Amino acid sequence: MKKLLPSLLIVAFLSMNVACKGDKENQAGDAAAAADASAEAVAYNVDTTATVIEWTGSKQVASHHGTIKLLTGVVYAKGKTIESGNFTINMHSIETTDVKPEDGKADLEAHLKGTNMDEKSDHFFNVKKYPEGKFEITKISEENGKTMVEGNLTLKGTTKNVKFPATVTVTDTDVSIDSEKFVIDRTQWKINYASKSVFTDLGDKFINDEIELVVKLKAKKA
Repeated sequence: MKKLLPSLLIVAFLSMNVACKGDKENQAGDAAAAADASAEAVAYNVDTTATVIEWTGSKQVASHHGTIKLLTGVVYAKGKTIESGNFTINMHSIETTDVKPEDGKADLEAHLKGTNMDEKSDHFFNVKKYPEGKFEITKISEENGKTMVEGNLTLKGTTKNVKFPATVTVTDTDVSIDSEKFVIDRTQWKINYASKSVFTDLGDKFINDEIELVVKLKAKKA
């Protein structure tokens, strides 16, 4: 048993690394053609006050979470099926929801936005240079009983195709898209600040590449 235990640990470690590597490689693909809406499709305008993207970022010993809002957006649906959609993300709206004002909330948000730095410093999302992000639906499909939303996500001028499971509801008056938690690798969008996969001299002062997202979108018939 004593001889077997180290071997099992090695196998487990290798399996974890292979799994993580595979997940990371499959997180985002090349941009795809945007989905087209048919002539019969009905437009639903995004309710930007009710729509939110929740995010969680982490480092070795801590994590932060918060929200991002949309500037505009429209969904096109025929019957109970979404055919296409495009959305503009307000990168200036990045907010942390787990830090109190007296504990440095404003400083952390400025750090994430890069508004307290010279543009050349390129901290995280650099909203001075990249004030908007975008998402456009490329495909809605069913996989293993789940609805999968695929789309081109543009951040910092880089576009990658992502896919996530979501509950999609279409009525005569409203559309909602509520995603499950999904993860993107920020470095695929050149959000490289404090990434140990990009910089090799960070020691334990790195920030994880993975950002966890949840989309809660509401739209109303135009």
